[in-house]
Amino acid sequence: MANTGPAELLATWEAGLAHQGPGRALLLHRAARPEAGTDELLSMPVGEREADLYALRRALFGARMQVRVECGACGEDMEFELDAGELVARGPGARPRRGDGPLRVEEGEWTVEFRLPTVADLEAAASTAASGATAFGGATPEGARRLLLARCTVSAARAGRPVPADQLPTLRLPEAVQRRIAEAAEQADPAAEVTLRIACPECGEATPAELDIASYLWTELDSWARDLLLDVHLLATAYGWSEPEILALSPLRRRYYLELCADV
Repeated sequence: MANTGPAELLATWEAGLAHQGPGRALLLHRAARPEAGTDELLSMPVGEREADLYALRRALFGARMQVRVECGACGEDMEFELDAGELVARGPGARPRRGDGPLRVEEGEWTVEFRLPTVADLEAAASTAASGATAFGGATPEGARRLLLARCTVSAARAGRPVPADQLPTLRLPEAVQRRIAEAAEQADPAAEVTLRIACPECGEATPAELDIASYLWTELDSWARDLLLDVHLLATAYGWSEPEILALSPLRRRYYLELCADV
């Protein structure tokens, strides 16, 4: 994990202001792995990126995460605390398998080989679905899922007869086959999607909640950056120090100088 200082984090935040979700997630991932190039980051399995972002979150803001979810049954606001480490520590398979060849599922008359979705696959599926591409079901979650499956299918055979490669991008697999593929992908890459089921203390119903660590971490980084810039402004005004000089101070010493400013 990168030893990211305040100056580097501010640069990441500043660059992220010009982007939306996928662009910000890439910037955060680059902060977690500064030695990796863009192509390498985009080619990683989704779960590997998520694990990196959870590790970055722990390094920057600690392991405890405050989460708020609205009950899907009664609308009650539920607040609770999570441990960032526990969310991705799911045994030896917490990190996705890489370099082991495609995964394989057999269901009914179908045999399908596929690879784990990468970050680039996820972004392409979201972008194409948002554009309303009718070939994959338009701007719907179903359209994004079908495109993602099409990109990741390596080969398919029905009743022992291989499906021609040029037909794979538009292949419509039965729901049972798609479900088996999703289960196999989740088992191989458990950190790719963290879904919580929260029991409501008011009505007792369980609400599923998908935790988007990139969005969560960006919100925290945005709040941290704006607070830090305010500190820089106050200290520069009081002492005439430059931004690099102020950022070079430890958080404890910076806070102490701010307290002295308030006492004047």
